Amino acid sequence: MTESSSPFSESGKTESTLTITVVGASGDLAKKKIFPALFALYYDDFLPENFTIFGYARTKMTDEELRKMISETLTCRIDKSENCGDKMDHFLKRCFYHSGLYNSEEDFSGLDQKLQIKEGGRLSNRLFYLSIPPNIFVDVVRCASTKASSKSGWTRVIVEKPFGRDAESSRALIKCLKRYLNEDQIFRIDHYLGKELVENLSVLRFSNLVFGPLWSRDYIRNVQLIFSEDFGTEGRGGYFDNYGIIRDIMQNHLLQILALFAMETPVSLDAEDIRNEKVKVLRSMRPLQLEDVVIGQYKGHSNGGKTYPGYTDDPKVSKNSLTPTFAAAALFINNARWDGVPFLMKAGKALNARRTQIRVQFRHVPGNLYRNFGTDLDKATNELVLHVQPDEAIYLKINNKVPGLGMRLDRSDLNLLYSARYSREIPDAYERLLLDAIGGERRLFIRSDELDAAWALFTPLLKELEEEKIAPELYPYGSRGPVGAHYLAAKHNVRWGDFTED
Repeated sequence: MTESSSPFSESGKTESTLTITVVGASGDLAKKKIFPALFALYYDDFLPENFTIFGYARTKMTDEELRKMISETLTCRIDKSENCGDKMDHFLKRCFYHSGLYNSEEDFSGLDQKLQIKEGGRLSNRLFYLSIPPNIFVDVVRCASTKASSKSGWTRVIVEKPFGRDAESSRALIKCLKRYLNEDQIFRIDHYLGKELVENLSVLRFSNLVFGPLWSRDYIRNVQLIFSEDFGTEGRGGYFDNYGIIRDIMQNHLLQILALFAMETPVSLDAEDIRNEKVKVLRSMRPLQLEDVVIGQYKGHSNGGKTYPGYTDDPKVSKNSLTPTFAAAALFINNARWDGVPFLMKAGKALNARRTQIRVQFRHVPGNLYRNFGTDLDKATNELVLHVQPDEAIYLKINNKVPGLGMRLDRSDLNLLYSARYSREIPDAYERLLLDAIGGERRLFIRSDELDAAWALFTPLLKELEEEKIAPELYPYGSRGPVGAHYLAAKHNVRWGDFTED
């Protein structure tokens, strides 16, 4: 399977076609995220005139049954505009289904025949979205490559995480995929890179003079990357127990955000220039030590007459499971810009709030003139907060005088709340990433050497946790997490910033 020299962005004319095949079309991700994102792109006229969407899965289903399934998850949310119902009908008429096994070249050959009929002899560009477990990635890529790749245009494959369980399995997966695909055909998706505030991180830093000089160890005391969910595994216990919170969230989502935050100014906005700088950050990071990590697991809890189940109450999870549902870690970058600055990550399920934040705590003011006015210096530290989700916002915590005849200081926010500033609804991350894959834009997708560097950082820690059978600290469902996370932060002279907002 080879990449054609005719990218979609140059061939979006009537004589070209785009076919998007969602492999694993009957799964939750496809129903809840991928098909709605494709409809949103169609609604906003980001798909070409000649496009077709195919669902592929083992489930026996007709075209009409697929359309009915998709229609149940589509909404007219986009700007509450008119004619959404008509658009939805037109979109569904472009959706078709082909049932087949994931390892059957014959079934993919049948899919190819259907695609050719829809393409009608025009230049064909084909995008395969693998919404399937990683253990069948290679089978699908092999069959799609040999039997259903485009003969005249490009063929690209979007691969959903997880990309292996450790460095060894990740390298094996990369090697197998590259037997059938070139690196520039593989789009490894991390949907967090498509979120509006993560995209805005580079804009904030590189297009505002005020932040440039401050973005270093000279002014930044610590950086916090916080991910919390207020629910447990909820039916995903079998999958989650095989991976845990470190693999599921920290090694990919949070580490990718860290690399974007800490990278040097790229030569350009070209995808390879940006990814080169991210790889440099990952390779400069100090190997994770067990003493710089805290793990936890939520337990059952009763509150207000309602009982919340513990992690091991999930029927798909072993009663003796040591899989962490919470982890906190202190990471360090050994380069001139960030030497000595702790980057604290925290990720957990069944906590007291749902949020994803980037918090930048600046150093104390040297020789602070106002230190004798009863000010808590830790709380008075300037802090830049990027609220990734929900309620997207950027705010800067500053100190100011309370109006009046006395001298009393207050901490206030310079606040950009997206919902108040922008009337347009923020697109879902999958919309942006699908659009980029169609256009051949790789900036927000993960390169193989980037993936390898990320796994190299976490694999020794994961092996030690599992081989030593380190027991996670238990914390009640709906709490702030294990106490050990506070000791870890205190060890590096840090307070978790999200606690001031609860």
